[in-house]
Amino acid sequence: MFNAVLVSVIVMVALSLLRINVLFALIIAALTAGLMSGMSVADAANIMITGMTGQAETALSYILLGIFAVMIGLSGITTILVNFMLKIFGEKKTWLALTIAGIACLSQNVIPVHIAFIPILIPPLLNLFDRIKLDRRAVASALTFGLKFPYITIPVGFGLIFQGIIRDEMTANGMEISLNQVTTSMLFPGTAMVVGLLIAIFITYRKDRVAKKAEAVETAEIDIAASIAENKNEASWNMLHTFTAIAIIAALSIQLITDSLVLGALAGIIVMFLTRVVKLYQGDKVVHEGIGMMGMIAFVMLIASGYATVLKETGAVDELVEKTLSLTGSTPFAVAFFLLAVGLLITMGIGTSFGTIPILAALYVPVLIAAGFSPLASAALIGTAAALGDAGSPASDSTLGPTAGLNADGKHHHIWDTCVPTFLHYNIPLFIFGLIAALVL
Repeated sequence: MFNAVLVSVIVMVALSLLRINVLFALIIAALTAGLMSGMSVADAANIMITGMTGQAETALSYILLGIFAVMIGLSGITTILVNFMLKIFGEKKTWLALTIAGIACLSQNVIPVHIAFIPILIPPLLNLFDRIKLDRRAVASALTFGLKFPYITIPVGFGLIFQGIIRDEMTANGMEISLNQVTTSMLFPGTAMVVGLLIAIFITYRKDRVAKKAEAVETAEIDIAASIAENKNEASWNMLHTFTAIAIIAALSIQLITDSLVLGALAGIIVMFLTRVVKLYQGDKVVHEGIGMMGMIAFVMLIASGYATVLKETGAVDELVEKTLSLTGSTPFAVAFFLLAVGLLITMGIGTSFGTIPILAALYVPVLIAAGFSPLASAALIGTAAALGDAGSPASDSTLGPTAGLNADGKHHHIWDTCVPTFLHYNIPLFIFGLIAALVL
């Protein structure tokens, strides 16, 4: 009951649900974990600050991607995309949400830009969502699905990285498994994600929803719509749009060649300036709005990395698993149930599926071997446990990214409109299908 991981995650979730900003919730949760394990407040704070460097590159890449997204918005190319989507979908809310989910899926494998497309695509569509009364929680669910489903199930792009980590970490901890076996095992959590998406779009959020009155934007003062209107080009394709397309291609190409989001985003920004799609004197404006759009995500990722470091230093993760197993014994169902529950807690706190796998593999593999689980069942458990909590975690880029786009006009709350809907629609099916996979594979 008084495990440092358990208590700190409960503190973080409780504060977030009370609408305390996620930055404060993470800091308080990290200090709570440190105090619960016997550290002083100063020691816990120092470990958290030191651990923040683990996501420094990611934070910088998100800032640059935000600036690049604003520049693309200023070019007017998004106006053409929005007009095209208006002609295609009109009042078809369900198809619009499903299409957004499909576009999001491409960001993980075909064009691996992760969340970079969200601030480019979503803010210009907000007026359309409001006009057709599309529930933004459905869009948040669609975006989170697209950010998670491909890398869970398809071994290409981010999926190759995710499944490769599972294979490598399981092998390193004494259980041999091939990448093909990992891919087969991950069909179960992938199916769970599809079930969650269909429930969200066709049942839970299918009714009309009038957008609430705009609140103060939590991430910063963002005026994307005004910026686009102010610098809006004609709806027909022109040379500026061609240069913008070249900048996007350059950003994607450099990212793929160098495997660096920072260099990719920087390349796109340079092309936009050199081709004068955005003038040099507008530099201050695009930096200000770019930081306003993505700065919150960057800082949350930094603090989440520090929080993860504190959790590791406490040793409470090992303790949590040991106590869990002392309760479950070696019954397959009980072992699977409690290991998934532990994975949910850890990932909710750390906020990253990829970063959770090494922790889970080191803790789970010896237990799974002793309990007689097959490599396929073990891979399904580890992969599902890592994915659990990422959807719904206040510190996950799978929730922060959708909020950054949907809250550009101040009408979307990170916790209640993104985290809670995605937690309910994806973690519950993931848990159920993870149990099924552990018992049948």
